[in-house]
Amino acid sequence: MDASEWDWTRIVVDHIDVHASDYGASVRFYETILFPLGIPRIAQTDEATCFTNVNVVDRAPPTTNLHLCFHARSREQVDAFHAAGLAAGFRSNGAPGFRDYQPGYYAAYLLDPDDNNVEALYRDAGCAGHGIGDW
Repeated sequence: MDASEWDWTRIVVDHIDVHASDYGASVRFYETILFPLGIPRIAQTDEATCFTNVNVVDRAPPTTNLHLCFHARSREQVDAFHAAGLAAGFRSNGAPGFRDYQPGYYAAYLLDPDDNNVEALYRDAGCAGHGIGDW
């Protein structure tokens, strides 16, 4: 099977836990960068905050060396994700733009407080999976 045959509406990961060395800073990071993508915080306790399918957990050791990619519904959402992170004082790991991975791959990258690489991706025309946010 190639990418054009895949059912891009199929959910393959239910959730992921990101362990945070500084729980408050990590919650603030994810809340800040997920808001422009329309991804809400849906639950919170003293030990864990759940954003749709991603949980930030106050647990050691912290998650490190993770690459986490969030779906964006437009290039403008990718731009807003990156701008919101920078405005809040978080670090860029790649400005918004098209990447050489495949045609139409439009992404931006930020580093979370534990230096995990967090991406927002819009699959523009020509990119496998284009239109997955339209259903």
